[in-house]
Amino acid sequence: MRARALVAYNVRRIRVERGIPQEQLAYDAGIDRSYMSGLERQQANPTIDLLDRLAETLDVAVSELFVRPSKGTPAPATLPKGRKPKPQRRKRT
Repeated sequence: MRARALVAYNVRRIRVERGIPQEQLAYDAGIDRSYMSGLERQQANPTIDLLDRLAETLDVAVSELFVRPSKGTPAPATLPKGRKPKPQRRKRT
């Protein structure tokens, strides 16, 4: 796995494990949400400074962003789509 793929995998893994929406992580790290999306899709090439900010925001060491997953480990899941859960409609009686 290449470094860009490792970073993408681990940022997403840590973010999803902690239940942090992509938009919130981007805001807290001081980057645009679309850049954060590109980073997780391996389309962005983050600088060392950005990796440092992401690690600090996620409260992990920068080295945690380069941890290789063991063979057969599935890709990180995604958070539920949407910003707010839909309210449940009450049935009329």
